[in-house]
Amino acid sequence: MEQNNYNETILEAVRFHPFFQGVDVRTALSLIELCEVRTYEKQETMLKKEVQRDGLHLILSGIAEVYIKNNHGMQEEVLEVVQKGELIGFSSLADFLGVSKPGKEAATQVEVRAIEQSKALFIPFSVIAKRWDDPNVHDYLLAQVSVRLKDIYASLAEQVQLARDFGERDAFVLRVQDLMTEQVVSVSPQTTVQEAAILMHQERTSSVLVTNHGRLEGIITERDLVERVIAAGRSLGSVASEVMTPNPVTITRFSYYYDALSLTLLKGIKHLPVVDGEKLLGVVTLSDLLRKKNENVMKTIQKIEQCTEETIVHVKKAIYDILETLIKDRIPMLKTLEIVTRLYDRLVKRAVELSVDSLGEEIPCAFAFYQMGSAGRGEQFMLTDQDHFLVYEKEEYKEYFSRLGIQITVMLEKAGYARCLGLMMCSEGNWRGTIEVWQERVRGWMLQATNDHLLLAQNFFSYRFLVGSQPLHERFEEGIRELLKRSKIFLYRMTQIEREHVIPTLDQPIRSLFKLERKQMDMKKEVLFPYHHSLQILTLLHGGLSGTSIDKITFLKEKGVLSYVFATDIKLAVEEVLRLYVTQRWQQQGKSHIEFARLSTREKEELILSLKSIKEMQSQVFANFTV
Repeated sequence: MEQNNYNETILEAVRFHPFFQGVDVRTALSLIELCEVRTYEKQETMLKKEVQRDGLHLILSGIAEVYIKNNHGMQEEVLEVVQKGELIGFSSLADFLGVSKPGKEAATQVEVRAIEQSKALFIPFSVIAKRWDDPNVHDYLLAQVSVRLKDIYASLAEQVQLARDFGERDAFVLRVQDLMTEQVVSVSPQTTVQEAAILMHQERTSSVLVTNHGRLEGIITERDLVERVIAAGRSLGSVASEVMTPNPVTITRFSYYYDALSLTLLKGIKHLPVVDGEKLLGVVTLSDLLRKKNENVMKTIQKIEQCTEETIVHVKKAIYDILETLIKDRIPMLKTLEIVTRLYDRLVKRAVELSVDSLGEEIPCAFAFYQMGSAGRGEQFMLTDQDHFLVYEKEEYKEYFSRLGIQITVMLEKAGYARCLGLMMCSEGNWRGTIEVWQERVRGWMLQATNDHLLLAQNFFSYRFLVGSQPLHERFEEGIRELLKRSKIFLYRMTQIEREHVIPTLDQPIRSLFKLERKQMDMKKEVLFPYHHSLQILTLLHGGLSGTSIDKITFLKEKGVLSYVFATDIKLAVEEVLRLYVTQRWQQQGKSHIEFARLSTREKEELILSLKSIKEMQSQVFANFTV
């Protein structure tokens, strides 16, 4: 009796599905008895590759994704997201029809996993055979296969077109092993500098690796020879171990192209030894990474570090060229923003240096310079308006830092940063001061939490320390942290404002998106701002303050506020949202709206899941301040 009730419950869930329509209740129940309900936890594999399938899976609840791994299992490509009411396992129909070729090569290469707790009804081929003569079932299965085949062809065509547009014939995401040179020019630690130089000349290379029985110990570059030998007056008889750079930055063979490019950018190096544990496998150079391109990234870094007040205007275009390359190569967006943020940080630091130099005076006391807004969050990709403030140690030097604040604003304007319309810049008296002045200012915002003050606070708490005195920065943050310990009502007011900006969801099946009255979404106002503010409130609530958005997610994970899995989900969700947002703004000259009709099927499905994860984090914020 209990089993009958269970089967009736399953029938209630599937009776309107095309596979079970057109039969009486008794027949439907007899079919269900031959099926099996299977439950899967989040990230649990539902179907493995190269395993013979013996039926289809009908999703009763939850969501699954179909994906494929490369030969090394290091990279995954999601092919399809499957939701409630949809079937998994169409590739196995060839087996059912008896038209597949025997052998391992005929087995499917895709895998399926649950991306949230899911339940599926397993329908064996024996049950499919019982319904095969029904023309409605035929039509349904044919329609499903046709739709998915169409999506696959559309996606493939899109990739091919993009490859042609970018002038690429290889994969967008390359491995270091595909780029590295295996023939390594190396010397022993006891080799003389003269011998190393002769070898470099003979092999026409700008560096040699220093190895000891196959283990990498250091690297010698042309620059090392100039600076550490010739300029230092060393003898040519000096040995390699005395002039080499020990423990050089290395990379693994399975790392991605963009990882190698990121390292060369962030570390300012041109040669990356490729290792497997302690074993040296090869070397990849900046020239290898840029062989397909005309841009010289290192020149951009040099342009930033050597720019003057007159030439700083040219840096913006150089960074934009790098950004365009990263976007075209489809480098993951968080990695792209990390690279570009570091370049902008170099630019702003240089602007501060030039501003200090322009005053022609010795800095009278310690100071700290902070960025806010998208620059503070580490998400700036186009030069927007200025958002920054100054903290200095002693009130008696107020006049000096007034002049410095004005000069920094002028210098950044020359670099391409527009002045902030809200005047949130250190050229303004309200955005500079000593630690004591800043504490009173922030206390005022907290005590009188008007909408205007909350707007100022939202921007302020997106700050990130960039240049200046680290001890002063730590004292500044200690004071702000003490204020927050006694100001939960302030965070409550910030949360009230966010309740008016709930992150939207698109819960409808993806193929119904075109039928929605809503055709577009403002990613900046409707998604990114609420996400940033929610993350900000949650971080402040648990004692965190500054850093990029990713820094704050990591902080909350380490505090146990976010689980490891949920923190990963949020990062993936933000990655997708930022990819759509940045690509849209870059291509449409600042437009932050995305139109659903312009998205691929996969992009729509990923957007639905991304919004769901970010909204879940926002709900967690609301739960801390229930009325």
